[in-house]
Amino acid sequence: MNRFKALDVFRGATVCFMIVVNTPGSWSTTFSPLRHAPWHGFTPTDLVFPSFLFAVGTSISFVKRKWPDKTAKEVLNKIFKRFLIIFLIGFLLYWFPFVKWSEAGNLVMKPLGETRIMGVLQRIALCYFFGALMIYYLSQRLLIVWAAILLLAYWAMLYFLGDYSLEGNFARTLDRWLLGDNHLYKGEGIPFDPEGVLSTLPAIVNVIAGYLTGAFIIKNKVSFETLAKLLLASVGLIVLAYFWDLSFPINKKIWTSSYVILTIGIDLALLAVIFYSTDFIKKPLDYYFFEVFGKNPLFIYLLSGFLTILLFFFRIDGKQSLYNYIYVNGFSWINPYLGSFLFALTFMFICWSVGWWMDRKKIYIRV
Repeated sequence: MNRFKALDVFRGATVCFMIVVNTPGSWSTTFSPLRHAPWHGFTPTDLVFPSFLFAVGTSISFVKRKWPDKTAKEVLNKIFKRFLIIFLIGFLLYWFPFVKWSEAGNLVMKPLGETRIMGVLQRIALCYFFGALMIYYLSQRLLIVWAAILLLAYWAMLYFLGDYSLEGNFARTLDRWLLGDNHLYKGEGIPFDPEGVLSTLPAIVNVIAGYLTGAFIIKNKVSFETLAKLLLASVGLIVLAYFWDLSFPINKKIWTSSYVILTIGIDLALLAVIFYSTDFIKKPLDYYFFEVFGKNPLFIYLLSGFLTILLFFFRIDGKQSLYNYIYVNGFSWINPYLGSFLFALTFMFICWSVGWWMDRKKIYIRV
């Protein structure tokens, strides 16, 4: 049975597409499916991050089988250590390379007081930490109850304490109070962090859902009945999400509860398809390309992040970044949109090549 292989494929596909959507040659000429929805709405790109959190939860369902053989202190120390390492790596990634170019063209220290605190890896760390603690202490029935509480409580806070706009949502208000504007993402034109503190609460449910799915598969084995139940649950959740969307819009940037339900529903369907194509057809599909990413997901994602930062940091003739120089001279002549996409694919293949070499050498880096 290819349970672990399917998990590597699912997790690897999310890392692969995370890299592609994060590294276009030019953001101004990116195909619309490879961009996040401007605000309310949903694109294929909006599925990537919650799918990684879902995969984190699925991984916990396999790891949990080892917990009874360990003391509570050992389990909790492992959870806390992993959380701390991932969070600190994420924070340092935003601070790296610790210097920046001034308007005069000189290198100056990058102020710690202006470094973004939250971010993608930080959210992964927090969702893993709280999700793992809940999974350790709560029964599956209570996990479902608390997942519902988190989603409904988040809805209530955004509804009663603000609105669903970029400027007025309560998640932004709380982040500004807790972290300060200098530590928030400013890519939306104003201080607003799409991976902020409050919006991390509903994201924990993506991890819980992944765990419950993994536990269900382990208990019931991979069969046609199991896959049918996954698909039925998928359809039910997607329908529920779009009904909820009528009063609580699907929105990735504030991670609305309807968005959580929708992404979980789609992930269940995708996971069922992977299991079917690896376990139930005469000629199983070869997903090795995605397995490479799935065997070293955190390392390859970090590699892509550091490479991107360095390409933007180094300059040609003191003005143009190396990143932009490579795109303009190597890809933009093809076609603005196609060239931007091919740049992203090339960058992704470079990262894959490192992962392929590590797999050949049996090098697997775990936190």
